[in-house]
Amino acid sequence: MLQDFQNITLRSVDSPQILGALLVAFGCGLAISLVYRWTYRGASYAPSFVRSMIFLSMITALVMLVIGNNLARAFGLVGAMSIIRFRTAVKDPQDIVFIFFALAVGLAAGVGMYQVALVSTLVICLAILVTTKSNFAVISKESFLLQLTYNGVEHHEAAPYLDVLNRACKRHRLINVRTVGADDALELTYFVDLRDKRRQEALTRELSGITDVTNVNLFYDNEQL
Repeated sequence: MLQDFQNITLRSVDSPQILGALLVAFGCGLAISLVYRWTYRGASYAPSFVRSMIFLSMITALVMLVIGNNLARAFGLVGAMSIIRFRTAVKDPQDIVFIFFALAVGLAAGVGMYQVALVSTLVICLAILVTTKSNFAVISKESFLLQLTYNGVEHHEAAPYLDVLNRACKRHRLINVRTVGADDALELTYFVDLRDKRRQEALTRELSGITDVTNVNLFYDNEQL
């Protein structure tokens, strides 16, 4: 039994296997990086991150080739990696998905499961493209955050700017009120759903033209971006 346990820690790797694993990892990583570039919708696109996904798949495959079935190497690698501190902040949750995606195909390629790596890359990339191109889970960009400062003596619930909001918005909801300045002016934040998303500028101009209304700002709701 002891001899059988020792045998499972032995794994010979030849040059064709090494080359095959790295080429499959490169191809899958390249496909993942291209899909990421085509589907990215954020504001901080980083070419280095796109290239890193290719290298991540290949390096993961290399790690699996080195470890093989050897438990000692696996524990040694864990100890070596524990001294490395990763400080790069991942801002977009979808970036984490792509990182794990690249890791997974690298693992599959490294253990010789080339068909799993290739088919999984094809299917998952297709799923990402379909859901992105169809705008799945994306809501209409008709919802905004409206921020304005009201200096009037009337209570803000009866202020004149509310008539403008009633005409221009399907619905509006006050979500924040705070006082600003020495004269206790009110800074009001509304969640608004416009009747016509093309009238953003017209709404801000109309509100700015009202007496006692200043500092009108209209923002996209961050949850939609």
